[in-house]
Amino acid sequence: MTEPDAREMMRSAWNTRRKSLAASGNEQQTLIGDARRSLVSAVEICRNNGRQHDLAQALHLLANVETDMGHLNVARNLWEEAVSICRDVGDTLQRAQKVRHLGDLHWRQKRLAEAETCYVEALRLYSDHEDPPKLDFANALTRYAKLKEVRQLPQDALQLWTDARDLFGAIELEAGVEECSRHIARLSE
Repeated sequence: MTEPDAREMMRSAWNTRRKSLAASGNEQQTLIGDARRSLVSAVEICRNNGRQHDLAQALHLLANVETDMGHLNVARNLWEEAVSICRDVGDTLQRAQKVRHLGDLHWRQKRLAEAETCYVEALRLYSDHEDPPKLDFANALTRYAKLKEVRQLPQDALQLWTDARDLFGAIELEAGVEECSRHIARLSE
């Protein structure tokens, strides 16, 4: 018997998670439970086969599902482990993505200092990379801009929104450009 393919399990589980977001009631609970079980299995397979990059991704996906289920402390632990793995293997871009998601979780739990630390780290990692993914970089900028607004630092937020708008524009993501433009207009009043 062959070993199950962890990557295929992750793809399938992520598709199931997406379906769960459009479902409701018992169907939603069943789908998210199925996604969780598949991802727990994928994590175990990756732990056993030593594929660290895959393990970090499986932990990241499982953290998203745990967040959907309201298991925020579990999700935090999973993202922290994924970040640690990415740091150990030297995967800067994956680390930046997972740190940003960890920041989002801190934001959701009203832990602004921890969220800021994560956003600053993610932005540093993206800035230091020769060709960071524009969408991921822009998303990190918008998260930090929102935090700066909450902290009543409008000039800092304005610059972050402007930088994010430029990145969204470069990839022709109109919804991102529009969101940034709204914030820029409000902060420029």
